[in-house]
Amino acid sequence: MAGAQLKLHAGWVGFDNTIESISKLPQDLFAEVCQQIILHLECKTPGVNTLELTERLQAAGVDLDLEATKALVHVTSLFFRSAAQSKMSAEDLIVKLADSSNNWSKQALQVIRHVWTEQGKLIMTPEAAKHMLTVGQLVDLQWKLGMAISSDSCRSLNHPYVTMMLKVADPSGEIISRSFEMTVPQFRNFSKQFREVATALEMV
Repeated sequence: MAGAQLKLHAGWVGFDNTIESISKLPQDLFAEVCQQIILHLECKTPGVNTLELTERLQAAGVDLDLEATKALVHVTSLFFRSAAQSKMSAEDLIVKLADSSNNWSKQALQVIRHVWTEQGKLIMTPEAAKHMLTVGQLVDLQWKLGMAISSDSCRSLNHPYVTMMLKVADPSGEIISRSFEMTVPQFRNFSKQFREVATALEMV
């Protein structure tokens, strides 16, 4: 699609550094990252665990910290999403990427061309487009009961509280862990609201 526009934020602070990080990855590792992101965009996986990916890259001798890995996943997901929405061919995608930064390596662009040629069509369908959510997706939810020693919400010591632990995949596919405390009455209200949601869904 000759007139397609790739919505990359090349003006971001650190954008070129992220492209440089991508270009330093061995081709097999970058291909693995691309595959994980494509699987997420196909809704076959909830997201990309950037902590595990950072450890995987560092074990392979790639000097990237967690924040750099998050940026890498975010930017790679962004250009795949934009290319899907614009229904771009592999060649058009490569041209747009090359124009976005001078830091792309030939090897990185070869990986992208191969992945997009093989799998890009899978996320350009109307069904796939509907699933490219702009909000986070809940991956896991856990809770545990404890006794408060010090808390902003519980004024007295030895007061029971509930810790909620959530894993959410943001739109770029990065899996983020969040935790927070609730008093028992707050947790009961939270549980009640979940039951109401479940009842409403049964009626759909």
